[in-house]
Amino acid sequence: MKSNQENELLNTWLSITNIQTNINHELEKVLQENHNLSLREFYVLYFLSQTNDKELRLQQLQEMIGLSQSAISRLVGRMEAKSCGALQRHICEGDRRGIYTRLTPLGESKLQRALSTFHHVLNYVLGKGHLQRDLNSLIN
Repeated sequence: MKSNQENELLNTWLSITNIQTNINHELEKVLQENHNLSLREFYVLYFLSQTNDKELRLQQLQEMIGLSQSAISRLVGRMEAKSCGALQRHICEGDRRGIYTRLTPLGESKLQRALSTFHHVLNYVLGKGHLQRDLNSLIN
């Protein structure tokens, strides 16, 4: 039989993951409704925007987003499609095996609009008094 302390740690962990899951679901819903973006698509745009040249190797994105090679390739492919046009893929000249994707001006614009929504949701959800109390009770 596990000790009460171990059960408390498990319950704390479950509470933390539940809070994160609920916030992720809300972000996913609002991004999809307002910008036709999934949360993962938003993260792709965001991670690319944080680099100096607005591009990353697909393998780097794969690790950052937490997807398999084929899943990140499909995701980037959808975002490159003419209907979206947020990304542009290219082969590295120095290493023909290296496939990069670059944020396009359209992708940058899409990200800026989505960032506003993302921040609004986080301010709303994280700014709630009861969430702060819940987090404090988990820490103490």
